[in-house]
Amino acid sequence: MRVDQFDFELPPERIALRPVRPRDSARMLVVPGDDEFADRTVRDLPVLLRAGDVLVFNDTRVIPAQLEGMRGQARIGATLHKRLGPRHWQAFIRNAKRLREGDCIQFGAGVEAVAEERGDDGSWTLHFSGDEPVELLLERAGRMPLPPYIAGRREADEADRSDYQTIFAEKDGAVAAPTASLHFTPDLVAALDEAGIGRETLTLHVGAGTFLPVKAEDTADHPMHAEWGRIDAETAARLNAVRGAGGRIIAVGTTSLRLLESAADEDGRIQPFEGDTSIFITPGYSFRAVDGLMTNFHLPRSTLFMLVSALMGLEKMQEAYAHAIEQGYRFYSYGDSSLLLPG
Repeated sequence: MRVDQFDFELPPERIALRPVRPRDSARMLVVPGDDEFADRTVRDLPVLLRAGDVLVFNDTRVIPAQLEGMRGQARIGATLHKRLGPRHWQAFIRNAKRLREGDCIQFGAGVEAVAEERGDDGSWTLHFSGDEPVELLLERAGRMPLPPYIAGRREADEADRSDYQTIFAEKDGAVAAPTASLHFTPDLVAALDEAGIGRETLTLHVGAGTFLPVKAEDTADHPMHAEWGRIDAETAARLNAVRGAGGRIIAVGTTSLRLLESAADEDGRIQPFEGDTSIFITPGYSFRAVDGLMTNFHLPRSTLFMLVSALMGLEKMQEAYAHAIEQGYRFYSYGDSSLLLPG
């Protein structure tokens, strides 16, 4: 499909620079497959779902993956986006023209890394020195990697260390938050439990590639980035049992959805999964694992807007986004939410 079919105009004032408080007070646009839109809030989720349904969350934890350093007299910026090993990470580099293989970058606080190899996508492999876990080094020298549409308008600060982390965050490795889960609070989780709505977690370490623009003119020509994920056998079995009992699997966030679809076989049964996925979902895709999606509002021409258009239909999502813009919904990572139920 032509990429320009997924374009739309978004007024800059619709981009949220901070989350609402409390988190579950965010607005939520309900988009059913065969009915009118409904303007609700995230707190309404327990009455919008059914007992026996299950919500699937991503338990990845965002690491402070943005680093500022020096290579000699040259200032170098690095955003880690994919772990390659205990001490090796791929990173997108700012001022990369000043970097050569073998150069050592000093990031301060006793943290340094050697630039080992430049990849075909322009990213570099960095080898961090020392014996301490890289996560500890990042806690000392790194900053939270806010999305470019926020970072371009304000600096990351101490509030972002908690604001840009979900209450389900357990496993270090993401450089971008699974933002649909940012809306959840302990009170909302308790209300979902009381309503008989189940809860499962998987892990997909979201990479900075999620923000890369689609430069191709046709979706068929876009190389999708890879991210590491895991669904254990016990979780897969419980999810299959939910489906078998007539419940619905509702992915919380496109990251959860992409991993579930990567793990599903042709019969729609979710299999254990561990490894990279580069699944690229566009209109025409036949969904096998999920029955709905809770997600924030995405960028024009992005792979994520293509994904929600595949789930609900392009025309339906164009109408939904036009409604959201007109009604003053807040967009992107710190913005409001939507509940997509194809029916």
